Amino acid sequence: MLDAQGRATQAVSIKAFINGQWREPEEVSEVRDPYRGDVVALAPVSTARDLDDALDAAYRAKGAMAAMPGYERAAFLRRAADNVTARADEIARAMSLETGKALRDSIFETQRSADTLRLCAEEAVRIQGEHIPMDASAIGAGKIAMVMRFPAGVIAAITPFNAPVNLAAHKLGPAIAAGNSIVLKSSPKAPLCVHLFVEAFVAAGLPAGAVNTVYGDAIAPQLVSDPRVDFVSFTGSTRVGKIIRGTIGMKRVALELGGVGPTFVHSDADLPAAAKACARNAMLLAGQSCISVQNVFVHKPVYETFVAAVQDEVGLLALGDPMDMQTEVGTLIDEQAAVRVEGMIGRAVEAGATLLRGGSRRGAQLDPAILTNVRSDMSVMCDEIFGPAMSLQAYEDIEPLFKSISDSPFGLQCGIFTNSLALALSAIKGVRTGGVIVNGTSRWRSDQMPYGGVKDSGVGREGPKYSIKDMTEERFFVLN
Repeated sequence: MLDAQGRATQAVSIKAFINGQWREPEEVSEVRDPYRGDVVALAPVSTARDLDDALDAAYRAKGAMAAMPGYERAAFLRRAADNVTARADEIARAMSLETGKALRDSIFETQRSADTLRLCAEEAVRIQGEHIPMDASAIGAGKIAMVMRFPAGVIAAITPFNAPVNLAAHKLGPAIAAGNSIVLKSSPKAPLCVHLFVEAFVAAGLPAGAVNTVYGDAIAPQLVSDPRVDFVSFTGSTRVGKIIRGTIGMKRVALELGGVGPTFVHSDADLPAAAKACARNAMLLAGQSCISVQNVFVHKPVYETFVAAVQDEVGLLALGDPMDMQTEVGTLIDEQAAVRVEGMIGRAVEAGATLLRGGSRRGAQLDPAILTNVRSDMSVMCDEIFGPAMSLQAYEDIEPLFKSISDSPFGLQCGIFTNSLALALSAIKGVRTGGVIVNGTSRWRSDQMPYGGVKDSGVGREGPKYSIKDMTEERFFVLN
């Protein structure tokens, strides 16, 4: 239970939702507040039987979901969004307690997740095919042909801990909008806020089996590989994404994976704005975003000025209790994650990098770190940090950097600050990545946009319109 200040007074027992019923778990795992160490929730550890029942329910419900008219699916999603809005404070406080995310960010995320559902409602009545002109060839002349879109069937969805509610909305919302049923598995590190979100979601009313939840990582391999599943949607690490891609056979898949947050600052940019954006988008959410600013490349003429401005901005950030509305940077997801990031920073310094500020750890909390004198082979540059740390590097010629990023394993998003249209267009054309944000950082996302990466950063795109396209199948027909 949560008290008036939103702190845990007693661990909340979470139940799985299977075939329209809340199910008591046979086994539970503790979910702890990374700031205080208190037990926040008791999460189910779903069994093979739980998973089989959830998949069976979803399989049996897919016919009813496919038959539901678009306007009814849209109406459901609007009701669900209203329910989430009504419970936004409760969901947000649970999120901060179990993840260490600053409460102000948790509130924003929960409100944003309701907007994501409303965007899905808009798209539920816009699922379109196309007319194919057959008279382009002699064999087709006189025929009438169309491509129509139909629900994929059963969606298996796996969400991470870093944006647990909005990313659940980005899977549940499009799946239902497209007329599918779904089995959702949230991160074991952030199950409570997702549970509360699902409570608000299903209270809007859907056929039994349309939405099902399971918990625990042990069942994940069977969830994605089960023959009853038609489409897999996963957000998480590149390592796990590659495992999924290699084990699911011919199933279609959307994988939203990692990145190293490259952002460029050219000498013609608005330096104060760029410094503020880079500093905050590297450190907020404790750097736990796959598009978080990690590597900043700065034009040499303005490098020293920019470095000083970034240090000043980072120094203004308020660290502390995630439940305090004044806190801007909370903890990492747990102490183990903080130790991992601390180790990456330490190894970089040992190899010759300069730590300008930060890097000190207190349990799961890590002071935001700024590094210079880094090399491209250091893990702080070439591996995803997923923590509050950024590296600054000067450049004279930007084009070789565009090529280097294009040739690297990652390709999620990059940002570039410049007032040169020619340079912006060069970045758009020359950087092989899922998105190029001009006069913004790599960590910019609006929920209606096509979000996703290339290479080791993923397959497919999220965003209601684009996820719905992925979660439907094309069917061609011709009238002779």
